[in-house]
Amino acid sequence: MGATTTIHPTAIVDAGAHIGEGSRVWHWVHISAGARIGRGCSFGQNVFVGNDVLIGNNVKIQNNVSVYEAVTLEDDVFCGPSMVFTNVYNPRSAVTRKDEYRRTLVRRGATLGANSTIVCGVTIGQYAFVGAGAVVNHDVPDYALMVGVPARQIGWINQHGERLSLPLRGNAEAVCAQTGQRYELRGGQCRLVD
Repeated sequence: MGATTTIHPTAIVDAGAHIGEGSRVWHWVHISAGARIGRGCSFGQNVFVGNDVLIGNNVKIQNNVSVYEAVTLEDDVFCGPSMVFTNVYNPRSAVTRKDEYRRTLVRRGATLGANSTIVCGVTIGQYAFVGAGAVVNHDVPDYALMVGVPARQIGWINQHGERLSLPLRGNAEAVCAQTGQRYELRGGQCRLVD
């Protein structure tokens, strides 16, 4: 028998929303009817999930995060407290732009730190790490470590969440001290070798 999904009595889950088994929906969460959510996810206090949202398995969304329409979070994504997604690039209260939503994709295993902002229309690469308070306004490579406003890459990070001893550019290899996994940097791209 699968794990039970837990939904707090103060949460609102609209009819039609799909939430996978073993997920936990905490205080004052609102999940819209069109949301599609995988298994083993966690939604902290005061989270909002829009209609055109796809969330994979084992995604952790901390308190005070709104996942607006046109956002996709793949498996194992972590969204830190009060981080921000957008879906309109140039919003105006008096101008309706619901037909101009820009899609945002957060690839498997990525971390979006507390109070970071992801400007719509970008892809965050797999296992990338966006530091607390960073503002991302362009695509982020796999395994990139991003900080600042606007966000800039300062290094590479492994699947375990530890910084790799790799230069930003060039060709090099590094080993994760925790797992023994090997990573290589070639042509400006970092990848797991084994």
